Amino acid sequence: MEIFSGAGGIDAQDWATILIRMFERYCERKGFQTKIIHQSFGEGGGPEGRIGTKSATLEIKGNYAYGFLKKETGVHRLVRQSPFSAKKLRHTSFALVEVLPEIGKKEQEEIKIKDEDLRLDTFRASGPGGQYVNKRESAVRITHIPTEITVSSQSERLQGLNKDKAMKVLYAKLYQLKETERQKELKEIKGKAVSASWGNQIRSYVLHPYKLVKDLRTGVETSDVEEVLDGNLDQFIEAEIK
Repeated sequence: MEIFSGAGGIDAQDWATILIRMFERYCERKGFQTKIIHQSFGEGGGPEGRIGTKSATLEIKGNYAYGFLKKETGVHRLVRQSPFSAKKLRHTSFALVEVLPEIGKKEQEEIKIKDEDLRLDTFRASGPGGQYVNKRESAVRITHIPTEITVSSQSERLQGLNKDKAMKVLYAKLYQLKETERQKELKEIKGKAVSASWGNQIRSYVLHPYKLVKDLRTGVETSDVEEVLDGNLDQFIEAEIK
């Protein structure tokens, strides 16, 4: 699962961090294992000591994890009184969520990746600063030159393990790209596919002036916003699956 902060500046970076916590809590409830394999930090100074997130990649393992979470792909919109505004102005923030399946050996064989098409960079794992700064260049960034897709991993201590994790994400992205192109060829038969672009919010989370989480695809809504942000997504996910 990848989470990117979108329009909304420091508020959107804080929103991306809230979403990471929400999905981690959801996975905890489901008995899934989660691990942040890459996180690009934004600005600090958020409520409860939160540090903003520009982008993050989570690895999620568990029975049917992809099946449950795949429909969370799309734009998530937050409306609240900004904790970063001295006048407590109402602010709208966006974050993009993308969910990719781990690609098996058979599918990997369909995707030919040449060594000369890859650029590999190593860097120190980023942290919010201070004691979190890593002294070793064990983090890995891989760029697939033909598509300009970039993937990173910094969760492991060894560079080789980070390279393996980054390659898994790259295979998943290239497979998704291939599937998207296949869907384009089929769209005359199946109709227009919706892409996860900024115009397509799938769910709104309103904290002010009233409280409401509403899924714009299924119409499911609840006023218990705190419970949803604490990972209780079952009613939304089940409605979307149905």
